[in-house]
Amino acid sequence: MNDEQRPPLWRQLQAVAQVLQAVRRGQSGTAALDAVAPASRPGVQALSFEVLRSLGRAQALRKLLAPRTPPPMVDALLCTALALLWRPETAHYDTFTLVNQAVECAKKTPAIKPQAAFVNACLRRFLRERDALLAQTDRDPVARWNHPAWWIEQLQAEWPQQWQAILAAADQQAPMVLRVNARRTTQDRYLLALREAGLAATPVGSYGVMLAAACPVQHLPGFADGWVSVQDSAAQLVAPLLLAGLPSRPGLRVLDACAAPGGKTAHVLELADLAVTALDVDAERCQRIHQTLGRLGLQAEVMTADAAQVASWWQGEPFDAILLDAPCSASGIVRRHPDIRWLRRQTDIAQLAAIQSRLLAQLWPLLKVGGRLLYCTCSVFRAEGEQQIQAFLASNTQAALLPSPGHLLAGMSAQGAVASDNPIGDHDGFYYALLEKVAA
Repeated sequence: MNDEQRPPLWRQLQAVAQVLQAVRRGQSGTAALDAVAPASRPGVQALSFEVLRSLGRAQALRKLLAPRTPPPMVDALLCTALALLWRPETAHYDTFTLVNQAVECAKKTPAIKPQAAFVNACLRRFLRERDALLAQTDRDPVARWNHPAWWIEQLQAEWPQQWQAILAAADQQAPMVLRVNARRTTQDRYLLALREAGLAATPVGSYGVMLAAACPVQHLPGFADGWVSVQDSAAQLVAPLLLAGLPSRPGLRVLDACAAPGGKTAHVLELADLAVTALDVDAERCQRIHQTLGRLGLQAEVMTADAAQVASWWQGEPFDAILLDAPCSASGIVRRHPDIRWLRRQTDIAQLAAIQSRLLAQLWPLLKVGGRLLYCTCSVFRAEGEQQIQAFLASNTQAALLPSPGHLLAGMSAQGAVASDNPIGDHDGFYYALLEKVAA
């Protein structure tokens, strides 16, 4: 979109403030952004992500500037502007332009027009007293780390050596990583195709390609023809882990128990000829599985079902392998979805762990002796990873833990810091445990 087509900044700020209000009401950022006009969405998303990554700081600053909480839309607009202003070295716009456009937004939003002078006064005071105000908020951990207090405290307890790196990584923009479809091309050939298209990239792992800069998928060579999919490099470990050590004969029965949107299902099918059943509890999300497989030229039996309600969908024939990418806090992918940290509550972790435990208990009997179950979550919390599997192993004598990555912490290789368990560089936070079913 050129400058003539881009909506004025005040209108983008208005939309970002509305997204922030929606997140504060408990709506996902994805759903809130879907309500934005398509022409404005890319710019509004970029600004919304920046605001959500700095929301802790912005809220602390707003409290200093306006101790009495303003009406919701005024508060959202102030926090939006402060999140974009507080760090001028990374700001997309000049500070005075941002202030002027935030005030213009207030003037052109009927519900808060009478508050325009108040918005102007708060933001201009911030510009005058910036250093002193920032120094005051530096003492607030929520402002310093831009995560809820309970989240920070939990990471400090569970990862005493790495918690700061985990939080810092969560505030960075994630790289765009592609998975090469091994049925259509190779990693080397696709890197060449990218170079010919003028797109810089580096290889990651066995099937991954990391772009130097993100771009629309329509600009990727062969995307419409199924050459590649967008998938983080940590998520690309699923298929090789699940298939390693299994017999290579065609037709092995594999279950992907929580499959939408289908990326991991697709990778398994790209690497082997298998009979895959892909489940998801949501019919609309199952359509996304069909779309994913259709673009890649792959086939699976896709069913709308609750994996834990085994009697409603299982036909009685055991599986050679099961992938349980369990519902979780998504605490390992907050750099891609910065709204998650503000939507989650501390009580969610125990509730999600109970769901994960139930799924493990219900699906384990469906696995053949000698078969493998890969449990994974995109979480950095131990209750959803290591502690979950330790409890399962303690109560299942037929389960043996095979060599697995365990907890992978989000990497920051672009900034020069890499967690000790992060040999493949910049990736999201995940947990992996590969279990084999042994004879009783």
